[in-house]
Amino acid sequence: MNLQNDRKYTDSHEWLLDLGNGTYRIGLSDYAQSSLGDIVFVDLPQIGDALEKGVSLGDVESVKAVSEIISPVSGKVSAVNDELAASPEAINADPYGAWIVEVTDVTATAELLDAEAYKTVCEQA
Repeated sequence: MNLQNDRKYTDSHEWLLDLGNGTYRIGLSDYAQSSLGDIVFVDLPQIGDALEKGVSLGDVESVKAVSEIISPVSGKVSAVNDELAASPEAINADPYGAWIVEVTDVTATAELLDAEAYKTVCEQA
């Protein structure tokens, strides 16, 4: 399992990367994409949508199942990775490069996990 120390994680297997200037990227962890198998479709939110921490922001469909993407923070969608609509398998190929959305006006970051704490969550799953 590949982990990136520059991100925070959730126990539902999303990651959050601080880009600076109050902007954050959200994506799925390597553990998540590996568990899902081959991803064939991603349902993305729209720019301007409000996200609520702990609530679905979209979903991914794999050959195994459809799974919700749970927002790790509350905020406003400022960008969407439209490339995933045509190439959802990019999440499998590079889960830390294939971000899903960028978010601004972020709140509710207190319960996020660092890489070491997230590794423990994955080992116990």
